[in-house]
Amino acid sequence: MIRSNRRQFLEDSLLAAGVAAVPAARLVAAEGPEAGPNERLRAAVIGVRGRGGYHLQVLAQRRDTQVVYVCDADEKVGQSRCDQVERKQGRRPKFVRDMRRVFDDPAVDIVTTATPNHWHALTAIWAMQAGKDVYVEKPVSHNVSEGRRMVEAARKYKRICQTGTQCRSMAGSIQAIEFVRSGKIGEVKLARGLCYKRRKSIGPKGTYEVPPEVDYDLWSGPAPLVPLTRPRFHYDWHWQRLYGNGDIGNQGPHQMDLARWGLGEETLCCRVVSYGGRLGYEDAGDTANTQTAIYEFPDGKTLVFEVRGLETELLRPHPKADGAKIGVIFYGTEGYVVLTSYTAGAAFDLDGNLIQRFTGGGDHFENFIQAVRSRQYEDLAADILEGHLSCALSHLANVSYYLGETVSVAEARRRLESLKTNEKPLETLDRVVSHLKQNGVDLEKTPMSFGPQLAVDPQKETITSPPDAVPLCTRDYRKPFVVPPAGQV
Repeated sequence: MIRSNRRQFLEDSLLAAGVAAVPAARLVAAEGPEAGPNERLRAAVIGVRGRGGYHLQVLAQRRDTQVVYVCDADEKVGQSRCDQVERKQGRRPKFVRDMRRVFDDPAVDIVTTATPNHWHALTAIWAMQAGKDVYVEKPVSHNVSEGRRMVEAARKYKRICQTGTQCRSMAGSIQAIEFVRSGKIGEVKLARGLCYKRRKSIGPKGTYEVPPEVDYDLWSGPAPLVPLTRPRFHYDWHWQRLYGNGDIGNQGPHQMDLARWGLGEETLCCRVVSYGGRLGYEDAGDTANTQTAIYEFPDGKTLVFEVRGLETELLRPHPKADGAKIGVIFYGTEGYVVLTSYTAGAAFDLDGNLIQRFTGGGDHFENFIQAVRSRQYEDLAADILEGHLSCALSHLANVSYYLGETVSVAEARRRLESLKTNEKPLETLDRVVSHLKQNGVDLEKTPMSFGPQLAVDPQKETITSPPDAVPLCTRDYRKPFVVPPAGQV
């Protein structure tokens, strides 16, 4: 059952939002869906403009689920999605702007969410506290601390919480990772994640009007309530750090997760350094569109992640082998494995000759529903713990980057020369510099930013140095939209 302090918190939150307080009896958390294997789970989808639209499509067409709520701060988008769901399942779901209305309803069994990043953790935590099982899109969190709070909530309230890293359910990815971990390309101490994804300018920074159909207070939620500074309201929040995490935290968690999975890393790294910049244009964004992060793990393995938002070619581990733009490359002592999509990849020997191809899809939502039925979080392909660890790596890279200072290429080379790593960091830097030059970026006029190397305690999930990095593992929350601190979920 929800503890008395949680009950009071919910009542206070509802009152603060102008929603009538509800009887205490309705705030009791259910032990789990009582539906049998052929009965429907009642679902609410929160944040429905983008990826949430896919959630609605899947849940509305399944025979064992029914969408009963559509929730979005944008009423125009939400009502349109209600129309679509009604046509699909023959029954119109309720539309609400405030997700707390959903959590208050004991008829809701599962909640899926694809809100902007800054809302992911609180949405999931509130839902689990109210007795719902949760499917949360990546990145599961906006900062390192939030992810661990989500894991705490899932275990405390005995909730099923699936992360939207779909590769964990794809046969091609599973085959490739098994191949890597079986030793068939020898010893693997290095993986490289790639997000070479063209991102154009989001327009000049200024002061813009919020669309009238949007409840901006609810949309902002945990973030500060500040004027809108980007021309396009939806989606472009990804590139503003108040709400998003750049592409290393947007696309990156998919490939970060695969890389960590293949390397067998089940904790955070012990060191990380990141460099890059928002290069090639000036706009309202303040996250990097070009970024390299180098992670070192306690067992001596290395993960390198590269983001390129300007035009670029794919990367090959060998001239004869497959290459990737959005994918992962594992470097073994006897060959390579290259994952080129969510569902496909291949293995090559050191001469670039093909050894084996991997392909095949899967059903990540089906896996979630089956775990909801079984009540065993171990049945999940991507339990919230996996999502937390992979997303936290992205956040740590951003902490280093945000603390960076602009440096010359020569100074960047000097700093990288001192790193002890399984990769050749100077070769990676040279490729980045060449890539930027090909896109007309003059690094003397607009130099890159080079962050400090963070020392991380992977067990405590804390940064031990430098001191000014520690506060960036969390954020200042705007009441009542507060993610609980450690031990208080």
